[in-house]
Amino acid sequence: MPEENGNGENGGVEAREEGSVATSADRLVDLYREMVTVRRFEEACQRGFRQGKIGGYLHVYIGQEAVAVGFLDSFKEGDKVITAYRDHPHALLLGSDPKNVMAELYGRGSGIVKGKGGSMHLFDVERGMMGGYGIVGGHIPIGVGIAYALKYHETDNICQLYLGDGAMSQGAFHEAANLAGLWGKDGQCPCLFIVENNQYGMGTSVERTTAMTDLAAKFDAYGIEHEKVDGMDIDAVLEAAERLTEQVRETGKPYAVEALTYRTAPHGAGDFFEKYRTKEEIEEWRQRDPIGILEKKLLESEAADEEKLDEIKGEAKEQIDEAVKFADESEQPPIEELYTDVYAGEDEYMGEE
Repeated sequence: MPEENGNGENGGVEAREEGSVATSADRLVDLYREMVTVRRFEEACQRGFRQGKIGGYLHVYIGQEAVAVGFLDSFKEGDKVITAYRDHPHALLLGSDPKNVMAELYGRGSGIVKGKGGSMHLFDVERGMMGGYGIVGGHIPIGVGIAYALKYHETDNICQLYLGDGAMSQGAFHEAANLAGLWGKDGQCPCLFIVENNQYGMGTSVERTTAMTDLAAKFDAYGIEHEKVDGMDIDAVLEAAERLTEQVRETGKPYAVEALTYRTAPHGAGDFFEKYRTKEEIEEWRQRDPIGILEKKLLESEAADEEKLDEIKGEAKEQIDEAVKFADESEQPPIEELYTDVYAGEDEYMGEE
């Protein structure tokens, strides 16, 4: 992640300085801190929704932390990120202040979208966060267009485009993938498709959604190279992220990764009964919780001891508690805010000052 995304004035999730030389152990501890912070934020979101403080709807990222943490570790200044509605971690990891992100979920004027976006529509354009989107698959053509624009303007930046397994059944995915493959033949579409296959599109399993369950292979139809990665293992994700972001950056060609992961939380905050999966299945996947896997590696390698891990957990809790307090005490947006940033004036639309 870029240097300005550190734990400085904006209070975002702490990041390593770009180009810094850190030992493998130090790096893993940093990644653990990021994953724990994301987990604590999401747990606080669940509580806030159940307390009636978060309106709209809510989807959390619990169980999938290694994917966003791993791939965004290779984010460089000028890159762009776009994702669907499970978007809190992406904003946090790009450096958005947890206070302002939580305030957005609370619908407060101090939110990063001034209380208009809520959980599913987080934007922080200055940091490369081009949005979370509530329409399944609706953001995929936008992400491909962003990638094309980056190359059109002769940059060496890329777009990380996150999508879920369910989105691959939408027509928008196929149209956008076709264009990405076509433009990519000439090196004009530096788009890294990151398919977060968490096994379920809402309450429908992949096996009940598509006859072709090898989701990565679907990109063959559009001439896009692809592979799979264990999305529960941060080491595996890091290796893929470092290699593939650089490849897409150098070639201008799209590439697709199917990250095999699992959300241990319900699909959404109102998904109480989860009749589509068993408690045994959830418990089995919890044995491969990405934070637990990394915690075990840190302890076994003596990169950190229990005391250090407890300290990190305590710091994360304190930071997120402060974010909740800030959101709870923030003012509601004024009524006139309904009309700002909605329509551009004619001069603004034409690019005139």
